[in-house]
Amino acid sequence: MQTNFSLAQLADPNIEEAESILRKCVHCGFCTATCPTYVLLGDELDSPRGRIYLIKGMLEEGVAATAEVTKHLDRCLSCLSCMTTCPSGVNYMHLVDHARNHVEHTYKRPLFERLLRNLLSYLIPRPFWFRGALNIASLTKPLVKPFVSGRVKALVDLAPKDLPAASVVDQPQTFKAVGKKKGRVALLSGCAQTVLAPSINEATVRLLTRHGIEVVIAKGVRCCGSLVHHMGKETMAEQQMKAAIQGWMTEIDGEGLDAIITNASGCGTTIKDYGFMLRNDPDWAERAAKISDLAKDITEYLAELEPLTLADKEEQDQPAKIVAYHAPCSIQHGQKITRQPKELLTGAGFVVRDVPEGHLCCGSAGTYNIMQPELAEKLRDRKVKNIETLTPDIIATGNIGCQCQISSGTDIPVVHNVELIDWATGGPKPEVLE
Repeated sequence: MQTNFSLAQLADPNIEEAESILRKCVHCGFCTATCPTYVLLGDELDSPRGRIYLIKGMLEEGVAATAEVTKHLDRCLSCLSCMTTCPSGVNYMHLVDHARNHVEHTYKRPLFERLLRNLLSYLIPRPFWFRGALNIASLTKPLVKPFVSGRVKALVDLAPKDLPAASVVDQPQTFKAVGKKKGRVALLSGCAQTVLAPSINEATVRLLTRHGIEVVIAKGVRCCGSLVHHMGKETMAEQQMKAAIQGWMTEIDGEGLDAIITNASGCGTTIKDYGFMLRNDPDWAERAAKISDLAKDITEYLAELEPLTLADKEEQDQPAKIVAYHAPCSIQHGQKITRQPKELLTGAGFVVRDVPEGHLCCGSAGTYNIMQPELAEKLRDRKVKNIETLTPDIIATGNIGCQCQISSGTDIPVVHNVELIDWATGGPKPEVLE
């Protein structure tokens, strides 16, 4: 793609990077076939190619984002399916992230939308306040639901009926390896996940320590910055990233780390990109790159270890289960991890089946199912319909957002990969299967 940026514009390293990405696009349109919003809407401007044209025009002209451009960028899920399909290696992720930052700085959204985005960006990364907000939403849900619609209804609908108790596992501490110590890793405890499903971190710690791996929950590390980063709030995102980097560097400089483990794939994709995002910050670039190099999804790391002995099926109440494996977009497209989760589940004794149209997003995508509820619901229903053709006993996935989104549209239990693997190797049966 030909570009027309001035030398003055190209002096900005972010514009220089955007121009490099734009020049790789050859207009082939392969991305349109795998873009969820284009599949639903059939609008060229709601395809990666169409959005690239909108971004190119906005950045080249050096103008503020318009309502039209913002609408089509907001509809993008950042599922990155287009990057898996693209034959030219266009890094759409970095381009759309830069464009969203530009929108955030140059476009004034309607008042309600600004308030909602600010509320979500404040609450979700703070477990104490997020838990309180969800408890209030759950209590008032029967009263307010008949009177709300759109984004407010989506927000209310997503509030679970009951929240699990907070887990002591998520506090800064070190979990000793069982038997001979074979390694030491840090686990990102996360923010929303610690409120919605603390059992995921508990299962992760059990699995790793049984493998002989010492697990540390580093002090000062909470949110990875992914949520606000994808909302274009770069200043807030960098603050959260730097806090996480500092916490992990303290451990690296102390007893050392072999890896930084994530069990929410959306977080993992962002952490693996810290090195790029902070590349122009001389005080943080080197440390950010080191953290990115150490980051691994839990399935990626487990696949490198010797498999654990399977527990007795009768004692563990483990009849053969058919598992539909839903690959989160951030795993298959963002981190290019496709093999390990299925191999681990198969090795744990489950019958694993691929979901038809598995490349298409379920509609969760951070806050997307709140900010774009109609599109998110259509994608969820399409995903559930495809899953149900497999008649599975369980749906397995590796991202808390996908779990919440898919479970809101089906009665089939949705369980994190690590909880199933933990159960199969001696851990407790996941509560949702009781």
